[in-house]
Amino acid sequence: QVHLAESGGGLVQAGGSLRLSCAASGRTFSRYVMGWFRQAPGKEREFVATIRWSGDSTAYGASVKGRFTISRDTAKNTVYLQMNSLKPEDTAVYFCAAGPLGAGYNSWGQGTQVTVSS
Repeated sequence: QVHLAESGGGLVQAGGSLRLSCAASGRTFSRYVMGWFRQAPGKEREFVATIRWSGDSTAYGASVKGRFTISRDTAKNTVYLQMNSLKPEDTAVYFCAAGPLGAGYNSWGQGTQVTVSS
């Protein structure tokens, strides 16, 4: 069973940076896709970024492209989300997700809160 544990959230001023981590366990992820999503109060869950566990293929949501970077450390079984130039509208609970290639995300972490003050 896949287990995902996010960490690294917190309170930061606008313009600042945070790095989120997602520790993955429970299986080998060589044929998996990892992703980050976020959900702000009263809003739907929003796609943030995705990366293939094998290889460097990445994609980003339009609202974060150029500011956020997704990466993974296969030795540590960890996925990261480096967030720069944070804006108050980035405030949300950020979730890590995983799923088999081509099958969508079927495992989710518990989420970590990111709050950006103006």
